[in-house]
Amino acid sequence: MALIFVAIFVLIFAVLLIATKVGLKFVEARQKKQVLDMLHTASGEPVMSVSNLLREMDVDKPHGMMARIKAFRFARHAQRQIQQAGLGWSSTHLLAAMGLLFIPGLGLGAVVGLLGNRLVTGIAVGVLAAALPYLYVRHKRKKRLDALEEQFPEALDFLSRSMRAGHAFTISLQMVGEELADPLGQEFRTLFNEQNLGATLEAALRNFTERVPLLDVRFFTSSVLLQKQTGGNLAEILTRLAYVIRERFRLKGQVKAASAHGRMTATILTLLPIATMLGLLFVAPGYLQSMAKDSDGRWLIGSAIAAQLMGYFFIKKIITIKV
Repeated sequence: MALIFVAIFVLIFAVLLIATKVGLKFVEARQKKQVLDMLHTASGEPVMSVSNLLREMDVDKPHGMMARIKAFRFARHAQRQIQQAGLGWSSTHLLAAMGLLFIPGLGLGAVVGLLGNRLVTGIAVGVLAAALPYLYVRHKRKKRLDALEEQFPEALDFLSRSMRAGHAFTISLQMVGEELADPLGQEFRTLFNEQNLGATLEAALRNFTERVPLLDVRFFTSSVLLQKQTGGNLAEILTRLAYVIRERFRLKGQVKAASAHGRMTATILTLLPIATMLGLLFVAPGYLQSMAKDSDGRWLIGSAIAAQLMGYFFIKKIITIKV
């Protein structure tokens, strides 16, 4: 019995030791990757034109079908989404998770066979299950960008006060990165480290705008570069920019309160048919199956799904007000 306990202890100790070693290797590899990215930036990036900076947000960004086509370069697209979400994943990990979830989704859909054809149902459920990791990354990205946008006026005020106190702009960036809470503090630390390693201010700011794709960040970057070329009081500019951002936040809050009823109505109208379908599956399991076996019934189900998607699209367009 004592030998069994000793063997279990040794096994648990070995597992913990291996897990600790793997974790340290992962952290070390991640730190090396960050340093290599900074060195790559320092080795030379295309210079950013101030006149094109604000237009890049709309001109260079694809719209409509072109955005969908460009999204098929999924590995690069996914890696950027993961980086902006602040996750330590890679595009390979995301694709592997999507593939692993597709298999049980395919099996579950084939067993249920709701759409009349088990293969079609399996593929549909598998695709929905595979989309869950990507939707999680998008959710984390949106949450992180909201936090960055909320912190940004405070960072601008900090930079303005620091420069009024006599500090240089680069030293002010370092102080913001050290004093401000994450996630924005992390981004400013990366911005300072890239420039400190030899990158030009234009290249470091371009990377900053790519990591934090917010309109406020582009205003900040264009203001800094324009002041560098033409001169002026940068502290005063940043103070006014922080005031404008806060006023926009206030306006967004008013718009959000005014459109609350519409958003609640959209949520109810979107979820009600799905809840009704799930209720019918529990109350009368054979009702939808018999409907799916009929040719006219399948057309009705497909038309209902298409109408639901169209209704959600148009309601979303109506209640989304950009400020």
